[in-house]
Amino acid sequence: MPETTPRGLTRLAFGGDYNPEQWPESVWEEDVRLMREAGVTMVSVGIFSWALLEPAPGTYDFGWLDRLLDLLHENGIRVDLGTPTVVPPAWFYRDHPDALPVTADGIRYEFGSRGAVCHSNADYRAAAAGITTRLAERYAGHPALAMWHVHNEYGVPVSACYCDSCAAHFRRWLATTYGTVDAVNEAWGTAFWGQRYADLGQINPPRTAPTVGNPGQALDYKRFADATMRENFVTERDILHRLSPGIPVTTNFMTALSQCDSVDYWAWGREVDLVTNDHYLITDGRRTHVNLAMAADLTRSVAGGAPWLLLEHSTSGVNWQPRNPAKTPGQMARNSLAHVARGSEGAMFFQWRQSRRGAEKFHSAMVPHGGTETRVWREVVELGACLDSLSTVRGSRTVADVAVLWDWQSWWAQNLQWRPTEDHDPRERADAFYEVLYDRHLTVDFAHPEADLSRYPLVVVPALYLMTQAAGRNIKEYVENGGTLVVSYFSGIVDEHDAVHEGAYPGPLRDVLGLTVEEFAPLLKDQLVRIGGPDGSELTADVWTEFVVPRGAETVWTYSDGPTAGHPAVTRHRLGEGSAWYVSTRLTADGLDALLGCAVEDADLGTRADLPHDVEVVRRTGESGTYLFAINHTATDVKVPLEGDGIELLTGERAAGRLGVPAGTVRVVRLDG
Repeated sequence: MPETTPRGLTRLAFGGDYNPEQWPESVWEEDVRLMREAGVTMVSVGIFSWALLEPAPGTYDFGWLDRLLDLLHENGIRVDLGTPTVVPPAWFYRDHPDALPVTADGIRYEFGSRGAVCHSNADYRAAAAGITTRLAERYAGHPALAMWHVHNEYGVPVSACYCDSCAAHFRRWLATTYGTVDAVNEAWGTAFWGQRYADLGQINPPRTAPTVGNPGQALDYKRFADATMRENFVTERDILHRLSPGIPVTTNFMTALSQCDSVDYWAWGREVDLVTNDHYLITDGRRTHVNLAMAADLTRSVAGGAPWLLLEHSTSGVNWQPRNPAKTPGQMARNSLAHVARGSEGAMFFQWRQSRRGAEKFHSAMVPHGGTETRVWREVVELGACLDSLSTVRGSRTVADVAVLWDWQSWWAQNLQWRPTEDHDPRERADAFYEVLYDRHLTVDFAHPEADLSRYPLVVVPALYLMTQAAGRNIKEYVENGGTLVVSYFSGIVDEHDAVHEGAYPGPLRDVLGLTVEEFAPLLKDQLVRIGGPDGSELTADVWTEFVVPRGAETVWTYSDGPTAGHPAVTRHRLGEGSAWYVSTRLTADGLDALLGCAVEDADLGTRADLPHDVEVVRRTGESGTYLFAINHTATDVKVPLEGDGIELLTGERAAGRLGVPAGTVRVVRLDG
């Protein structure tokens, strides 16, 4: 079995992308001196260096990389060594212009950015395998090597190409997936609009057409594009496993729903030796620390609950959003340690030294343009010391309370064209449900709809438009065996081919929810509806309503007005030893909190009302002990109740009863026993 932890790393990972090729070698000695001052334990090297490593076809220059790795090793710094296959050299595109990807509109991209790769192109595949082989042969035994880093952020900025090479590859993928053209016609429903194919050779990618194309074809092309990128990763991974045994191989994910929507991370998580992730705060008006927690929980879940590694985030502002605010004092540490609380084995950044040239010269770094006489540098040094004091956390696992079902392929299907309303956004519902759970101080695992759910007292389904029959059986069994389920509207509608399940909505969820949905009744823009409860309470909702017919379920809240006035809005169905809640509209945050409060009571999860708002309390546990992370995102000092006594690792002080957490800071208690 391949190793799953970076070789030779005995502390939490701390460092960042190191791109010394941007600087004269005279700067390198200064860099490693500062790395030691900051407590850096590992850096990522060589990710964008193909043009330097192979300046001409078949001509290699490894001298600079030899000197760099030797220097890092001499200073006790481990190396995450990249295969630079995200940006082939200019000479490669001169010789193989058809390796540049083509859009659905038939426009071929040009060289000059990054990630401009047609993953079906045979010349690219051969060249990528070639440079990976050369690197593995040269550095497999280097004492600085801790792990391999293949490519960079697959799916960003290009995942799908629509060129003729991709068309041929897509046909081969269809032959492997379906076997015959008749099976493809059945899966895609090509009898509609006369789209039937007589042989696979007639099928092309879903290029731009006069109006909406076949949704089954579009969904399969997303699967194909994802699988093609993964094929290339596996090819490089297998070369590295063969030539560099014992060294883990990864590639950096971008699991946040705000950052990448073209990759099925459930599938990718099974292919890497160690799950790693990049996360950047999205300044879209949402609470950024909630998005961060959600991304970390998603990443840990993709890792199967095992420890993972934050491979990139920012010390302060980024440079690629419309507005890029700086992080406030202390926010860098809070962000970093929040990832660690939720399972990361360290906190690494993009990048070590801020670039003077290029597209990301205004992206923050560990060493800013202003050097060591800056707030950012002082906070970097402080963070390095904090992470060093938390070394015993390594290997422990985050403890979750509830599960949220999520499926990237369902997201792809939901976002295809011609749905009942453009105002329903599955990401928005996932964010909204997660935020309510977060504010109830419940730690979330994400799970695939067909995964084992038995250990969770509560399972939430915020947006699962596409659902297989197997997933439906799995969810029903979960409830029958005593679980509590909450399902939001427009879930369980289609199968894996985007075909509506036979019979009434919501398909595989009819029995577990004890109801059918006769018709969707989406609302007009800005239209609101009121929902009345049995105790006289009233909730507000928008975007969506349904004509729900209970078939065993009890009505808990009823539409007071709108197109479905008098019909059930929220129902509860007792099934076996458990219960299943259904909400047929888009509730506001207060309404979601009321609904989930009822479900939490059903699940007997207890209350955590004594924890302050915007203060995270998360636990990690393992052979080395149990650790309580308390992260205060507020401007007020707070106290957090402790279940037992312990040592606060960042200050070295004893903690008992109630733990004081000053404004904007983090405290980590290793509990006794």
